[in-house]
Amino acid sequence: QVQLRESGGGSVPTGGSLRLSCAVSGHTFTRLSLGWFRQAPGQEREFVSAIAWVNGQEYYANFVKGRFTILRDNIRETVFLDMDGLKPEDTAIYFCAADSSYRALPSPQRADYTYWGQGTQVTVSS
Repeated sequence: QVQLRESGGGSVPTGGSLRLSCAVSGHTFTRLSLGWFRQAPGQEREFVSAIAWVNGQEYYANFVKGRFTILRDNIRETVFLDMDGLKPEDTAIYFCAADSSYRALPSPQRADYTYWGQGTQVTVSS
């Protein structure tokens, strides 16, 4: 049973920073591509960032480029999302997801991820 457990959410002012963590268990971590998605109230869940299993290639949504960084720690079997320069529009529940299909490139598509965490709330005040 693959389990993903997010942590690190919270409330920060505009311009603040947070580090989200997602601990993965139940699967060979190095064979998983990992992604972060977010969902604001009344909105669809949208792609934020992903990192490939094979070469660590990163992929970012345009609206977070230069502000967010995804990292994976294969020893601790954890993926991180470092978020700087937070804006009120970044307020959402952030979800970690895992893709076990050995895709060569990280995917921005929700349907390509089989396993999901329960989410962690990020709130950015203006």
